[in-house]
Amino acid sequence: MSEQAPQGYYAASAKPSRPFPRLAGALKTDICIVGGGYTGLHAALALAAAGAQPVLIEAETIGFGASGRNGGQIHTGLNQSQAALEKWLGLQHARDLWILTEESKALVRQTIARHGIDCGLRDGLVIAAHNKRSLPGLIEDTEYLAKHYRYDCVRMMDAQETAQKLGTDIYHGGRFDLGGGHLHPLDYARGLAAAADDAGASIWEHSRALALEDSGAAVTIRCESGTITADKVLLACDAFTGKIAPKLERYMGYVESFITATEPLPPHLAETVLPCGAAVADTRHVLDYYRKSREGRMLYAGRESYFSVPADIASLVRPRMLATFPQLRDVKIEYAWSGAVGITATRMPHLGALSERIFFAHGYSGQGVALTSIGGKLMAEAATGNRERFDVFARVPVRAIPGGKYFKQPLVSLALYGLKLMDSL
Repeated sequence: MSEQAPQGYYAASAKPSRPFPRLAGALKTDICIVGGGYTGLHAALALAAAGAQPVLIEAETIGFGASGRNGGQIHTGLNQSQAALEKWLGLQHARDLWILTEESKALVRQTIARHGIDCGLRDGLVIAAHNKRSLPGLIEDTEYLAKHYRYDCVRMMDAQETAQKLGTDIYHGGRFDLGGGHLHPLDYARGLAAAADDAGASIWEHSRALALEDSGAAVTIRCESGTITADKVLLACDAFTGKIAPKLERYMGYVESFITATEPLPPHLAETVLPCGAAVADTRHVLDYYRKSREGRMLYAGRESYFSVPADIASLVRPRMLATFPQLRDVKIEYAWSGAVGITATRMPHLGALSERIFFAHGYSGQGVALTSIGGKLMAEAATGNRERFDVFARVPVRAIPGGKYFKQPLVSLALYGLKLMDSL
C-alpha cells in the first residue's frame, strides 16, 4: 500500500471538498462552533436554517477526524439497552432518550434527502451474535423494543438465515434492523458542510482553537491565526474536547479503531459475501464491524488499540476479516487507517454546559453517525434559549474516568484489553 491520507479509502473515493478559508484577524459573532465534524456541522446547519449566522472553526479540514474516518454505520438507540436505561434513569427519562435517538436517525436521512447529499446511504444493519451466550440477550432486547417501544423495524434471524444474509456461518443468529443503515462518512461530512455554507454559516478550516476565555459578558476563542468573540460557544470536538476545555478532560477517553478496505471484490465474491448489503456489527465488547462499499470493496474494522497504533494496521485487521470470511484470503487490502473514538465511562453521550455561554456535546462511544445529528441540533436549540430537549441528555449522570491526567488512558487501554480477553473466552 502506498502512502495514504488519514481517512484512507474514504479520502481516495470521496467527492471533491468545498474549500474554506483559514481564519485571520478578529471576528465577532453571536454563536461560534468549535469542531468541523458531524456534531458541529449539524449545529451550524440548524442555526443557519433558523436565520442565525454561526461561525464554525475546524483545526484541520472538514471531516478530518472521526467524522471522516468511521465505519459509516447508523445504529438504533444507545450503547445501553432501553430496559437497562429504565432501571437506571426511570421510565420517562429512558423514553425521552429513545424519542431523541429515533429522531437522530430520521434527521440523518432527512438532511441527506433535503440537501441532496450523495453519500451512498443504504438501509439495513445486522447485529450478529458472536457466541451462544450473546444470543438470548439479543433476542430479549429485540422483543422488549417491539413490545414496549413498538419498534417494528427489527426482527431476529436464526443461524441459518444469518449465514444466508451475511455469507458466513460463524454467527449463532442475528438481528436485522431496517432502521439502521450505512453511508460514506467523508462524503456525508462534506455534504453537511456545503449545506451549512449554503444556508449562511461561516466556516473556517485550518483554524485550530487554542483556548477559551469566558468573561461572563462574552467568550473569546483564541486560535492559531486569530480570535473570535462570541456570545455563545458550542464545543463539538469529541475525543479532543479536553484540549480546549480542561474541566471536561476527566470525563473523556478515547480508543483507536482500525479499518481496512479491500480491492473491489470479483463478481463471484461480491455476490456471495454480505449479499444482503447491510452493515454488520457483532456482539463482542471489542467488536468487529464491516460493510461493503458502493463499488464492492469490503470495509472491515476489527480490534482497537490498547497501548499504541501499529505501523501495519492491515496485518492486525486481516486475520479478523479472514476468520469471518475465509473466502477473501486471496483478496488484497488496498487501504488501512485508524481514528480516535471518543468514549465515556457510561458509554453514553455527554452533553452539558460549562457556563451560560458554553455548551458541549461529545462521547458518542462508537455510535456517532446518527447521534451526532441530534447532539448538534440540541446544542443549537440550547444556544438559542431552548434547553428542554438538550437537558434530556444533560441530565444523564456522568462519571469521571479514573486515573487522572497521566493514568486515565493507560487504564482505558487495560480495560479494553480485559474486555478483549472476555470476548475470547
